[in-house]
Amino acid sequence: MQKLDGKTALITGASAGIGKETALALAREGCRVILTGRRAERLEKTGMQIKEMYHDDFYILIFDIRNKEEVKNAFERLPENWREIDILISNAGMARGVNKMQDANPKDWDEMIDTNIKGLLYVTYAVLPGMVKRNRGDIVHLGSIAGHEVYPGGNIYCATKHAVNAIEKGLRIDLADTPIRVSSVDPGMVETEFSEVRLGDKEKAKAVYAGMTPLTGRDIAETIVFILSRPAHVQIAEIVIFPTDQASAMVTHRRNA
Repeated sequence: MQKLDGKTALITGASAGIGKETALALAREGCRVILTGRRAERLEKTGMQIKEMYHDDFYILIFDIRNKEEVKNAFERLPENWREIDILISNAGMARGVNKMQDANPKDWDEMIDTNIKGLLYVTYAVLPGMVKRNRGDIVHLGSIAGHEVYPGGNIYCATKHAVNAIEKGLRIDLADTPIRVSSVDPGMVETEFSEVRLGDKEKAKAVYAGMTPLTGRDIAETIVFILSRPAHVQIAEIVIFPTDQASAMVTHRRNA
């Protein structure tokens, strides 16, 4: 197993859900964590949890991953002792709406494409040259079962996650002559704020998980720790992870339904 102690990890979307749980899990393993997102107050709370629970260092970067200049400027603000990033967790992503394409709002498409694809690329581009120069590093993308299947109401969101899948595979090819590892964790149903953001309604979001036991952010965080802690010669390319009650994007067993 590789020790993660002392490594510097940057997590996008670290203010809640999978990103927050991953930051806590990596801090527990001894990583110095850079928390990024748009919600400063939430990031500060996560940072204080890390300080109280693990007495580890953290640093907060506030920026919108959809804005290329904001990303560039944020990384230029990093203090010298935080610039050597060993681990990049590209977690930030979102869905908006479940409408058929002909009934959708194109603004929702822009938001998903700008966040899930372009934002991931901007952050990767900011971190990757340093990893290549130092000849070490790990990149983990948070994908989705939506990157493997297409389901009703998923159209553009599924397209963005298929793009993440392709980017991750292409990046692994580009880095094949280096020790840098590229991995993807592609979950099914995880109970976070995801459905609330997508549907714009707390009650509708609760109904998504009714009658079944979904995954948690912590489940995904522990999967990421597993990937990162493999021996240097082991590269976990892709993990598709479902709750036991789910068999595919369209097949879920609901006990009370």
